Amino acid sequence: MKAIGYSSIGAPSVLEKIELPKPVPGPRDLLVKVEAISINPVDTKIRRRAAALPGESWRVLGWDVAGVVEAVGAEVTLFAPGDEVFYAGELMRQGGNAEWHCVDERLAGHKPETLDWGQAASLPLTALTAWELLFERLGVTPETEGALLVIGGAGGVGSMLIQLARRLTELTVIATASRAESRAWCETMGAHHVIDHSRDMPAQLAEIGHPEIPFIASLTASDVHHAFLVETLAPQGVLALIDDPVGFDIMPFKRKSATIAWEFMFTRSLFETDDKEIQGEILEEVARLVDEGLLRPTDTRRLAPICAETLREAHEASERGASIGKTVVLGF
Repeated sequence: MKAIGYSSIGAPSVLEKIELPKPVPGPRDLLVKVEAISINPVDTKIRRRAAALPGESWRVLGWDVAGVVEAVGAEVTLFAPGDEVFYAGELMRQGGNAEWHCVDERLAGHKPETLDWGQAASLPLTALTAWELLFERLGVTPETEGALLVIGGAGGVGSMLIQLARRLTELTVIATASRAESRAWCETMGAHHVIDHSRDMPAQLAEIGHPEIPFIASLTASDVHHAFLVETLAPQGVLALIDDPVGFDIMPFKRKSATIAWEFMFTRSLFETDDKEIQGEILEEVARLVDEGLLRPTDTRRLAPICAETLREAHEASERGASIGKTVVLGF
């Protein structure tokens, strides 16, 4: 089968067209014919830092897939051939930048019926990250009141987090964005307020009546904003992070009895936790909310086909750090 992979770490130029054997599904696996994928920052991070998987000559990236189940493993009970699915998969298996891909059925959901392939591919990783961050790491419930600050609201995770918090909780949602287009995007996603993270954020928060924030989601540049986070988090508040700061000192948060939590969407599959199937359940709920019109896809750029040249272009754009929403890539 056709795939896009690399054999040594480096710049986007290391991505190349390769031929690999068509995968064979394991007992709990779905064999999926890939129709669309999307790009996430994790793709570029892995490409720069991690070589091929143990025992493999190539590494295939791609952790957002929408496609059709072609075959199932002997122990599969949740899906059947012909089902349309979407999922983010596992970090330590080959990714979805290939014609066919295997995924554990417990990590997949039925594709939203109202979305096309590209729209569906824009959702899984960011929806799972945002859901886990909001409801598990921050501990928010549908009845929770107060304010949520989303630092980096126009990215893929921020786009989903704003929507989930606005539609499913009583929180006042405040996002940060520094450009006119990213500010408009956050407002479209449902943010009550948008402040500029390139300007005096404490002053802007005071101006809108929220000088202290009980729930903060720091999605980018957490080390850069460290002093602001220490100052702004309310006493006994919760701060959740997803990025990879060079360093992040949690001691200044002690006097506030703060909770500091990290969210990493791959934890459940990486450590084979007993609740691994929750990710499939979350995706089924996301699909329902999409089909009911409560959530919307976040694709803002479409490329085709799925090939080395296109993925190099998508990686380069992601690394420039100015993306709004998600870039999706369709078809081989």
